[in-house]
Amino acid sequence: MTNNLPLSERKFDYFFIVMFSLFFITSMISDLWPTIMGSLDANSTNVFVQMNYGYAKDCDPLFLSPVWMRFVTGLSAFVYGPFYLVLVWAFIKGYNRIQVPAIMYGTAIAVITGVIVYGVEFFGEPEWRCQNPAKFLPLNTPYILIPILLIIRMRKELPFTRKF
Repeated sequence: MTNNLPLSERKFDYFFIVMFSLFFITSMISDLWPTIMGSLDANSTNVFVQMNYGYAKDCDPLFLSPVWMRFVTGLSAFVYGPFYLVLVWAFIKGYNRIQVPAIMYGTAIAVITGVIVYGVEFFGEPEWRCQNPAKFLPLNTPYILIPILLIIRMRKELPFTRKF
């Protein structure tokens, strides 16, 4: 049996709990709707579709169209979204066996967001390039930084037996 520190002594883990809770919510709003709707329509009566369309039109044209982007949003909605809840539970309970899945998630999401999405948004075809970096970066950079922090947090065996 391991001697995990209680959550009250792992203060930085509260940050992860809050962030992964927010990631779950945004995954359900920003990724589930385009995945199930197939495309974003400016004339939709659905408020979530309207919000996503406004975001995409204003700063993220890649989010509007390509079929492969629906794969990315589907992966977020149906795989990462539920995994965010597992991460929240693991951080609250101090479940050390989350270490390997957390590192796998952190690596995958940092690469997908950091390399693929940012690469296309800033260096790809002109029609898919970001039109509003001041809006795009604050909304998307946490999806690179938080997974990297998670990898650092999970870097040693039995991560909940110590503080960050």
